[in-house]
Amino acid sequence: MEGKDPWIRTLRGAVPPRVRVLFFPHAGGAASFYVPFARRFPEGYDVAAVQYPGRQERFGEPFVTTVEGLADRLLPSLRRMAAQPVPLVLVGHSMGASVAFESVGRLGREGLTAHCRLVVSGRSAPSAARAPRVLDSDREILDHLAGLGGTDPEVVRNPDLMELFLPVIRNDYRAVARYRPVPGAVVDTPVLCLTGDRDPQVAPEEAAAWKSHSTAGFRLEVLPGEHFFLTDHPDTVVRLIAGCADGR
Repeated sequence: MEGKDPWIRTLRGAVPPRVRVLFFPHAGGAASFYVPFARRFPEGYDVAAVQYPGRQERFGEPFVTTVEGLADRLLPSLRRMAAQPVPLVLVGHSMGASVAFESVGRLGREGLTAHCRLVVSGRSAPSAARAPRVLDSDREILDHLAGLGGTDPEVVRNPDLMELFLPVIRNDYRAVARYRPVPGAVVDTPVLCLTGDRDPQVAPEEAAAWKSHSTAGFRLEVLPGEHFFLTDHPDTVVRLIAGCADGR
């Protein structure tokens, strides 16, 4: 993958790659979240993650304030990847699922999805999306984060780290609240939906509704856990993503 591209951080290289996997982080998340997953893929998998502006090595860069804006800004990087004649699996969790879905839609409009697959995790389908919850205060944000369980408690307890982290999460939560997916939008790629059986953010029927957003096949996998169920089952998640890449 493009090592000098600020939007794409390579987590595990393969030359030549048999499959490319690209992860899209959740609200407040960064590329490093997916390092433990990258290590588990078979040989020949080139694994990378999107790095949104304003975090880690892109700290200090202006935030992108909308989901659609992230997909627009990512498109040049994704064009280069989608043009390669190997499977490209775009995997998004929570907000990342929306960014990945919007990105695949843009690639599809350019006829660049012949080798693409989409994996959405921890996110309701556009046709089943709930009214966005607006969190007005830092305390509401922190309470929400604690309830989801996706943030290291050491970060929440450290005032200096939270001073750095809160602007990121505020921006991303606002982006999620502003996002208005097209209920009837479809992609021409196979879609695998992963969801937790106790996810307070996604009801079973909201996950299953992703079926109506693909013209190329759909599969739903329900795993034990809450919103960040994937961190409890990294081997299973990697196996399912690899199976999606191989058409299984």
